[in-house]
Amino acid sequence: MTAFNAVRFRVKPGREQEFLDAHRKRIADWPGLRHVNLIKTGERSYCIIAEWSGMDALAAARPDMIATLDTFRDTLEELGNGLGLTDPVSGEVVLAIK
Repeated sequence: MTAFNAVRFRVKPGREQEFLDAHRKRIADWPGLRHVNLIKTGERSYCIIAEWSGMDALAAARPDMIATLDTFRDTLEELGNGLGLTDPVSGEVVLAIK
């Protein structure tokens, strides 16, 4: 069953290109990864949304996701409210419309 993960980030001033380049270089042909979109949601605010073949593929890719995060962790600011540097969520599709 198709699954998605989404992660919010806030990038430090002047580090946005570094942040984007890190994603461009590291996100590869991970098994089960169908699509990835990196969305600019505000000034220095981003959200990545990825579509996976299922939760097993998503879970298997977590070490790769963490390794990728480690390459740009120093470009991020705390999100506040106890969230830390990222705000990740994931789950299976329960309703698909179009």
